[in-house]
Amino acid sequence: MVYFMSPTRGRLTFEEMMADIAGYITGLPTSSYKVIIGSDSQVKTDMCYITAVVVHRQGKGARYYYRKKIQRKIKSLRQKIFYETALSLEVGGMVANYLAESGLDDLEVEIHIDIGRQGETRDLIREVVGMVTGSGFQAKIKPDAYAASSVADKHTK
Repeated sequence: MVYFMSPTRGRLTFEEMMADIAGYITGLPTSSYKVIIGSDSQVKTDMCYITAVVVHRQGKGARYYYRKKIQRKIKSLRQKIFYETALSLEVGGMVANYLAESGLDDLEVEIHIDIGRQGETRDLIREVVGMVTGSGFQAKIKPDAYAASSVADKHTK
């Protein structure tokens, strides 16, 4: 069983998280919403991967949830970025399916990737963004990838 953590609600199953998200969205239906997913990792003894699900009520704040996964250490930066992106796509697919089945399929789902034009990851932008857009999601990179570089990053520490 995969669990997500919510700073306000504690440990939730995927279904409980999605019910909470649906309630948040239908609670103020006149607002615009975005569902954003991003992953980040931190090397400890093993690798700690965090995938964050952020529901942004545009102009009025947000709510977020996260899932933690511990894996063996990945030495290659390229492999690490692709794995983080794959984790985000996995959760993104689950979220998009749930939203479609709940009649909320008009909601935009964005994937935030922890790469940018500065630093070693700039050479991966085309490939990783292509992987995300090819999966049917909108992709954002740094500095616009706050779900990965801020929210997920905060919980890897």
